[in-house]
Amino acid sequence: MSTSENLSSGPGIAARFGLANWRQNIIYIGFAVIFLIFALTLNDKGFLNPNNLLNIVRQTAMIAVMAIAMTFVLSAGEIDLSVGAVAGLASVTTAMAIDVGGLFFGVAAGLATGIAVGVFNGLLTTRIGIPSFLTTLAMMGIAKGVAMWVSDTSAVPIIEPAYSWLFGGGSIGIIPVLLIWMVVLGVIGHFVLKRTSFGRRVLATGGGETAARYSGIDTSSIKFRVLIVSSMAAALAGMLYAGRLQSGRFQLGEGDELSVIAAAVLGGTSLFGGYGTVIGTIVGALMIGLINNGLILMGLEFSQQLIARGGIIILAVALSQKRS
Repeated sequence: MSTSENLSSGPGIAARFGLANWRQNIIYIGFAVIFLIFALTLNDKGFLNPNNLLNIVRQTAMIAVMAIAMTFVLSAGEIDLSVGAVAGLASVTTAMAIDVGGLFFGVAAGLATGIAVGVFNGLLTTRIGIPSFLTTLAMMGIAKGVAMWVSDTSAVPIIEPAYSWLFGGGSIGIIPVLLIWMVVLGVIGHFVLKRTSFGRRVLATGGGETAARYSGIDTSSIKFRVLIVSSMAAALAGMLYAGRLQSGRFQLGEGDELSVIAAAVLGGTSLFGGYGTVIGTIVGALMIGLINNGLILMGLEFSQQLIARGGIIILAVALSQKRS
């Protein structure tokens, strides 16, 4: 047998060196390349300064928290456009509840806000049959309107130091509490999606709802639960926003839904369901924060930042979504 026949019949050079699945790892490759480019070109502007790198984490943590839950929603074949508005609403309800009943009452109120919104979204989607795109699009407006109404469009201050430290403003040494939140939730999300029956049922529901139903999976229950998880994560993100800024504001989280979905899709989660990766999602969120930070340090105008950021994200998504 000739050498060429050996190569053609074998796994091939690309497979031997692990290059056959490079598209599935494009987010990690892209993150490393962009980080290297910024490190080389923006070092004189403080890009590699530890404070700047930690600021990227602080600015990205809330997006990552919501994107972890969005990974489950997209993997189940649904979508949640209300996360940004729910984050703003939860920040307001938490701040108002802390003012009335203290730390624990405020935390309970914030999480209850997420649960209530999730149940509402889930019932409309799974019981009435309204597509989640429309349900959560409507909830986006409702949540923002309620937040504006109850707060009278004003910031609600939080004067509870323990809350501000625990939910976003604190650090353990040089490690921000926000980084700890992101890592802990990322580990939990990865384990649940990849190692539990619930995670397998989520992926099965998104991969083929009819087949999953015939296999004995209650797909309506799965979708209902992932929508609740998404709203609770959005509420937690709003609480982290409020803790970091020491106030609840209806504007917090505004427009985050696009970044959240982009982070999940950048990380390799399929928009059409059936596949998701929490680790990739977190890297996708960090990549968005990295791009934002680098473009600002470059001194680009806001309009130019939008164009450059959009182009980079489109290119990365196009490459990562082409799976053989």
